[in-house]
Amino acid sequence: MFQKIKNFIKKLTPNWVLSLYHLLLAKIASTIYSNPSSKMIIIGITGTKGKSSVASFIWSCLEEAGYKTGVASTAIIKIGKEEFPNTYHMTMPGRFTLQKLLSKMYKAGCKFAIVETTSEGLKQWRHIGINYDYAIFTNLYPEHLPSHNNSMEEYKKAKGKLFDYLMKTGPTKSLGGKNIPKTMIINNDSQNRDFFLSFLADKKITYGINSGDIRATNITSDENGSIFEVGTSNFAVSIPGEFNVENALPAIAICHTLEISDQIIARGLFNLKTIPGRMEIISTGQTFKVYVDYAHQKESMEALLKTAGQIVAKSTGRIILLLGAEGGGRDKAKRPAMGKLAGQLADDVIISNVDPYEDNPGGIIEDIAKATEDEGKVRGKNLFCIEDRREGIRRALSLAQPNDVVFITGKGSEQSMVIGGK
Repeated sequence: MFQKIKNFIKKLTPNWVLSLYHLLLAKIASTIYSNPSSKMIIIGITGTKGKSSVASFIWSCLEEAGYKTGVASTAIIKIGKEEFPNTYHMTMPGRFTLQKLLSKMYKAGCKFAIVETTSEGLKQWRHIGINYDYAIFTNLYPEHLPSHNNSMEEYKKAKGKLFDYLMKTGPTKSLGGKNIPKTMIINNDSQNRDFFLSFLADKKITYGINSGDIRATNITSDENGSIFEVGTSNFAVSIPGEFNVENALPAIAICHTLEISDQIIARGLFNLKTIPGRMEIISTGQTFKVYVDYAHQKESMEALLKTAGQIVAKSTGRIILLLGAEGGGRDKAKRPAMGKLAGQLADDVIISNVDPYEDNPGGIIEDIAKATEDEGKVRGKNLFCIEDRREGIRRALSLAQPNDVVFITGKGSEQSMVIGGK
């Protein structure tokens, strides 16, 4: 009910009034907490997917180099080695919450703070009052489009606000007596790279697997992670999925600007053994593998299922997938796309709740299930629609046999679910 009232008020309020309201709140919040971001090196990360993993790799490398670092991400909140679950149900918390968090990081002695910066947060001016020093772009895929008039162009422009703001956030800071130039780090494999590179910055660095200033070559991946080269240096990541090689590259880029050695970077990347809810392995002695992953849109699901295929390729194991999709006005077009992928690439599919909000959970599940059936899956045989997520997880685990791989997707490390606006 509250969400319906909120949406009704939004419809009645002119956009310029809403925009001014959000802008004023951002400035007030920064002032109340004495602008903590001006006293740390701030790394902003935006993009459709990979943000939390990129943040975690950067955090691990900076900590390995001796810099206490804070993180505000979808997956987790960190203040140095201290960890807290993100219970806000939003990647980028509201202005006052975020400024309070940055203040805590500064008071705890953090030299760096990593802030996942979302399109919705940028649209609502939550970035105002945050003095960014680095801006990272990972990728751009259809997601959250209803918040941007169902337009990829508007979605892209919202992301671009971070880069437009980079040179306007305040004077250059220093670390250990050395100036830190305002730096953008762009995924050169993205077709949107030129748009983001068009903004001003003191320094621009590109990265990628196919091309870029920081380019990964000679990649070898298996269920234990990946090894790869950048230039003449060897690196390894301990988290499965070739996409995690790409997610590690911005950490290398940032560390190079700080003159951190490749030996320290290599230790930082390798020592990150898990990211909550990101290809997180759950092991209790069972004879099959279980992973928890946040994958909640087509591209992430495709990358995950490709990795799953690599894991079971050496055995007779099957892929068992639990998935779902959000309600609350989130992108409905992805539901059949994800259902189709599940039908094509998984052996057994369980469709369950993620965050239905005030939408009909059964309707969301059916949108996915119909596309899964179109790929040949049969209800009651290798396709199961179970609204209760706990029961869905139990079913997935009960189906597993030795050498199988079970993926529990859609929620990652989130500890709660929004049903009926609660």
